[in-house]
Amino acid sequence: MLHPGPVGGIANKNEAANIPVSYTRLIGRELDLQARDLLSLLKFTTLNAEQLMRDDSMITASQQIQILQNSLELATSEQFGLRLGRRLTPSTHGAMGFLINSSPNLMAVLNAFHTFLPTRMSLIRLEVQSDAAGTTCLIFFEQSLSSAVHRLLSETIAVIFLECAEFIIGRPLTEAVVHFSHAAPAHYACYADYLACTYQFDQAQLLIQIPTELCLIANASAHHDSYLLAMQQCEIILNRLNTQQYNTTYQVQKAMLSYPLGQLSEEDLAAALFINKRTMARRLAKEHTSYRQIRDRILAEQASGYLRDSQLSIEAIASLLNYHDCANFRRAFKRWFDLSPSAYRRKITHRQEENDLRE
Repeated sequence: MLHPGPVGGIANKNEAANIPVSYTRLIGRELDLQARDLLSLLKFTTLNAEQLMRDDSMITASQQIQILQNSLELATSEQFGLRLGRRLTPSTHGAMGFLINSSPNLMAVLNAFHTFLPTRMSLIRLEVQSDAAGTTCLIFFEQSLSSAVHRLLSETIAVIFLECAEFIIGRPLTEAVVHFSHAAPAHYACYADYLACTYQFDQAQLLIQIPTELCLIANASAHHDSYLLAMQQCEIILNRLNTQQYNTTYQVQKAMLSYPLGQLSEEDLAAALFINKRTMARRLAKEHTSYRQIRDRILAEQASGYLRDSQLSIEAIASLLNYHDCANFRRAFKRWFDLSPSAYRRKITHRQEENDLRE
């Protein structure tokens, strides 16, 4: 059953934004969404289309879950989860995908997923159990999911995994067995078009079983130097994510995004981080920023997104951003962009029209 309202899109103040927004763009492509439809995919997330199009944008697990829920409401094909898995090839997984393609064998791929999955999709955890007879990959979801999103992710993960395995061993992994914890869906007959192995429904745990001997078959495309380079890049990203939670700028930004902008005073925000205002200011100064700079950056991003991606009046946008006086909003916007909100919207509209003509 689909949920008409939010299912976790507003980030908890302690929740890290560590999932690349590129996955959401790929979801949009699989849904064949036009630019005007993107806001439907982002509803209840606090995200805007401008953030979606930025390559450096990261989102939280809660926001990703909400986007997946929204995608189910927009999908016209019951095979959406399976098709999404086929779209998410190794090249879409950044350095981790490069590591997978250059790995010496499937066992190294499994270890890469186990270690570096947090650098790409923090809401999923993979554990590997192996002995001479068989290797089992157990997949866990780190947050509560609706049954529909659980099934969607299960289908997507199974297809991603089996297509990666096929690339590594050079043929379909027909010996694998997939245990799905969901009941057989109405479209279960379609699974055979995507999974060249045995699969079972209503199982206790989402997992994939593979004969260990297949995990040790050499990857014909393995490249030792590329593998080591990709491993190094993945380790750098993982270390950055592990230390990011201690960065005060990051914590302040996440806390601000957890509430309607303007609702938290500087004192309230410091208290939410269990420090006082002076300590927060001192830590931010060491990171070459301030409460006001972070707040202005977030406000500027959201204001420009609303002007670009909606037909809301400037007065309505000012109200959404908690400006009780529209004149104050106009002055702030002019300070951020050196343009009035109206001039900015005209400029963006003109640029979009020019791009449409080129296409």
